[in-house]
Amino acid sequence: MPALIPTDFTARITWLGRVDDRATSLRANPLQEVMASYAGVAGEEHAGLTRPSCSRVVAQYPKGTEIRNVRQFSVLSAEDLAAIAREMGVERVEPAWVGASMVLEGIPDFTHVPPSSRLQTEAGTTLVVDMENRPCHLPAKVIDEDAPGFGKAFKAAAQGRRGVTAWVECEGVLRVGDVMRLHIPDQPVWPHLEAARGR
Repeated sequence: MPALIPTDFTARITWLGRVDDRATSLRANPLQEVMASYAGVAGEEHAGLTRPSCSRVVAQYPKGTEIRNVRQFSVLSAEDLAAIAREMGVERVEPAWVGASMVLEGIPDFTHVPPSSRLQTEAGTTLVVDMENRPCHLPAKVIDEDAPGFGKAFKAAAQGRRGVTAWVECEGVLRVGDVMRLHIPDQPVWPHLEAARGR
């Protein structure tokens, strides 16, 4: 019996990008297509089969520990970006400002799709959703370059809207305009989740 359910939720890729050197700038360069390999996108700051652990997993590993790279992609939705822009009081939030790898349009409340969901193109290229991405202060500097004074508003406005991190399960080309179908795990929500979170 299949463990993943193909859903009727689909989204179109409206933007693709690559961060070439995060130490220089978080700003992503727009692309029309990328080759998604098992190591991510060649030349992208977050590419690689492994990565050094960061603050997101500090409860599991000392910072800098080599771990499996499950954040090869930073995927956001056009709908969430529009909501962030409204909250910030700007006309738009450009995907490049926040170091996006991909923007999808069409899946509601995209940031909260279940972990381990798949996003699959008609050709079979597949990304696995790791978990919700968390807003940080790093985009502020890039935002202020194009929208002076608004960068500091990003972190609060992006709470619950920052998209997800993802990794490549099946290699292939991703192009602007491609449609991706959402596949979700056939698993109920763990009834002890709130207790485990300490709430």
